[in-house]
Amino acid sequence: QLQLVESGGGLVQPGGSLRLSCVVSGFNLAYYTIGWFRRAPGKEREGVSCLRARDGSTYYQDSVKGRFTISRDVAANTVYLQMNGLKPDDTAVYYCAATQFLGLDFLINSSDYDLWGQGTQVTVSA
Repeated sequence: QLQLVESGGGLVQPGGSLRLSCVVSGFNLAYYTIGWFRRAPGKEREGVSCLRARDGSTYYQDSVKGRFTISRDVAANTVYLQMNGLKPDDTAVYYCAATQFLGLDFLINSSDYDLWGQGTQVTVSA
């Protein structure tokens, strides 16, 4: 069974940090491109970051560039999203997603992915 399970969300003050984890099972991370998405209250789900399976290259949405870092540990079947300098606007449910894709494109649309986790809540508030 192909599965993704996120964890690591929580309540943090502005300027704080969180590390989200996404443990995958049933498939080999080395062959899957991974995306992190978020859905803020009243807004559409948006792509935050992408890690390309082909070579581990990464992409970030402008609003998180320089603050968030996506990484993977293939041996541990885990993808991470390190979030530093958190802002209230980062408050959202965060989802990891996966698709078997070894191309050069960075996949940043929800429709690009066919495997999804259940989400983890991140709240940034004083």
